[in-house]
Amino acid sequence: MTRVTVWNEYRHERQEERIREVYPQGIHAQLASFLSEAGLDTATATLDEPEHGLTEEVLNNTDVLVWWGHVAHQEVSDEIVNRVHQRVLHGMGLVVLHSGHMSKIFMKLMGTSCDLKWREAGEKERLWVMDPSHPIAEGIGEYIDLEQEEMYGAHFDVPAPESLIFVGWFEGGNVFPSGSTYRRGSGKIFYFQPGHESYPTYYNKEIQQVIINGVNWCAPTKRDYPVYGHSEALEPIREKVGV
Repeated sequence: MTRVTVWNEYRHERQEERIREVYPQGIHAQLASFLSEAGLDTATATLDEPEHGLTEEVLNNTDVLVWWGHVAHQEVSDEIVNRVHQRVLHGMGLVVLHSGHMSKIFMKLMGTSCDLKWREAGEKERLWVMDPSHPIAEGIGEYIDLEQEEMYGAHFDVPAPESLIFVGWFEGGNVFPSGSTYRRGSGKIFYFQPGHESYPTYYNKEIQQVIINGVNWCAPTKRDYPVYGHSEALEPIREKVGV
């Protein structure tokens, strides 16, 4: 069974009543609830726990880490970011949601600013499936409609993805690469744009299905991490005359 840790900074829900009304137990609890219902072995961690809840033991027992953050990116310690980074390189999957695009870990893995345009106007978003054969799009029709979402707009300053699975169109006219995959080292990464804290996006069954699919796709393969450095010859090397 895939072991999932859902990480959330858990600030909005404690500080703002309007957001607590949407996610009374926190965004992480809502994410964990439908991931658990899908048969995934799911736990949660939050920013204010010791070591942000991401101890070496926790990460060593995590196959896929789901990350949601927004207002407290800079409070995540570099030590923990480096710890997560190494785990991704060694095969742990990473699902980055919504404003997690500006998290230290996503920026470190992408190597770019990860910046974009944004607007909070409660506008409709239509997520078009661009790669219907991809496992992350399994069970999804041609598009997903969301009545309210925060607008994220191009240009999105990230490297070209391995797969572009969703493109979001917003009522105000902007478009955005809303669902993309990457590989870093032995790890797989899925970025998925919907999920503003004041909208009930994570109660939408189709959005839930995409995240479940994303976790399953990011699950590590059963291979040992490659051995790097000096390598002895596998076959005899003929002596070269004159060398």
